[in-house]
Amino acid sequence: MAKLRYFDTKKTVEPEPTLPPAGHSEFLRTGRISRDRTHWLAEERRYLTHAEVAERTATRLRNAGEKTHDRLNSFHQSIRFPKLIFHHTLKDTPHLGYCHVTAARTQFAQYEEVSWAFYIANFFARIGQNDNFFEDINLKYSRMYFAVAVQPDQESPEKLTINREIRGNGVLFHTHDPQIAIRNVLLLGARNEQLRDIIRQL
Repeated sequence: MAKLRYFDTKKTVEPEPTLPPAGHSEFLRTGRISRDRTHWLAEERRYLTHAEVAERTATRLRNAGEKTHDRLNSFHQSIRFPKLIFHHTLKDTPHLGYCHVTAARTQFAQYEEVSWAFYIANFFARIGQNDNFFEDINLKYSRMYFAVAVQPDQESPEKLTINREIRGNGVLFHTHDPQIAIRNVLLLGARNEQLRDIIRQL
């Protein structure tokens, strides 16, 4: 796959249009060649490095993570999630990335206690079944919300990996709809069935 190139689409402020003096008459009159930028060709596109693109993507992802975390914690005083915001951009496509928002432990379906993590991505994809975290990336939707069961990695316990023993693939939910995502995270964070019933009715 060819390496993607990115350019800055930010519009430059155009000066007020004025009628420029004829170049030849100005030279004959003053003996000087005009260096005024209005005589030059339109500015070329400024291409961005992958590092610059990744930095812009990171800012957008972190902002989305912050807003989502604030919404989650403003629902009910008994539901509080820790703020654990960090991001990753995809290799060779730094305009795409995902942001970790929060993590907790909960009772889930028939499982007594499940550690899980909640993420936002700026694309839609299937959660991979192997080491490839995302499969079949689709840009039809500009957001993806998902939560996965996690466990310490066997080789390096300080790292977390998807616990695929939960539901066969480790995915607790996966959607492009922010309302569904918020409701599912709140259900995971609710401490009792009464509160879960209230959330289900939203």
